[in-house]
Amino acid sequence: MAITRSRKIPATIVTGFLGAGKTSLIRHLLGNARGRRIALIINEFGDQGVDREIIRACGIEGCRDEDVVELANGCICCTVADDFLPTMQKILDRPEPVDHIVIETSGLALPKPLVKAFTWPAVRNAVTVDGVVAVIDAEATAVGLFASDPAAVAAARAADPSLDHDSPLAELFEEQVACADMVVLNKCDRVDDAGKARAREQVTADLRPGVRIVEAEHGRLDPLVLLGLDAAAEDDLDSRRSHHDDGSEHDHDDFQSFVVELPAIARPAEIEARIAAVARLHPVLRVKGFLAVEGKPLRLAVQAVGARIECYFDRPWAPDEPRLGALVVIGLDGLDEAVIRAGLAGETASAAA
Repeated sequence: MAITRSRKIPATIVTGFLGAGKTSLIRHLLGNARGRRIALIINEFGDQGVDREIIRACGIEGCRDEDVVELANGCICCTVADDFLPTMQKILDRPEPVDHIVIETSGLALPKPLVKAFTWPAVRNAVTVDGVVAVIDAEATAVGLFASDPAAVAAARAADPSLDHDSPLAELFEEQVACADMVVLNKCDRVDDAGKARAREQVTADLRPGVRIVEAEHGRLDPLVLLGLDAAAEDDLDSRRSHHDDGSEHDHDDFQSFVVELPAIARPAEIEARIAAVARLHPVLRVKGFLAVEGKPLRLAVQAVGARIECYFDRPWAPDEPRLGALVVIGLDGLDEAVIRAGLAGETASAAA
């Protein structure tokens, strides 16, 4: 049933760390919308719009370009007034109102400032936050990554020397879970029952009372589970605790992002090997983008979380589209950009210098 102007439009905020599976969940949601007209706002960290391109290439009937809006090169929770509110106003000003708004935050965004933006008069009278959905990587959480418990951190660091550094990842994890109205424990196909139990225990430590945890594989959940939570989260800000409730600033000085442009590669296995090698030697959190493969008319989509890499052909190259590949690299501050660029290009650091 279409939503009229006399009724607030529900909005769902999808949050979660880098590589947790937010885009996969949204693709499945759009593909099973059952006639709902959904407007999607995608916030990327970095200036290469990979997630929007993935959605545009989904081939889902009714998924129109004008219903997918990208906010790139900035964290949505830090640019609410400049970017998010004008975008929302444009959606609300459309002659034909949408049935639901879905907002995919970047993996580095704090959800609470975004929920707070829905209390602004220009938005509050027309839109309500139906729910905040936190997508959690069950595999990563099961081994103690992003843990807030010092004992758990110590145990994880003892098992994995690469974790022996200070980082804000645990704080981001806590912020996203503490603000959630539902937690999607994703990638459950990658862990056994004991792993799922450990992941649930870690999530529960930061969860508000009464918030459900649902399990998923590849982000596949019925939209009836995700939509219609009726949380009105903007009216319930006090229960959603944050490390920044005292007014302290949120910044991304601990993260770094850059784009690596690449010519056509011979075969997908070639880039998979390069990414795996880079991930073993550097604190890279995420690599994503598109590449051309010699002799192939289709574009190769690349999604990597650490050394876990997925490559697939998503759509044909357009006739007038330059077949130049580009990968976004996101990692902890201090990345050796020259060496990583050389590694992804299949060169030595000295040759690239």
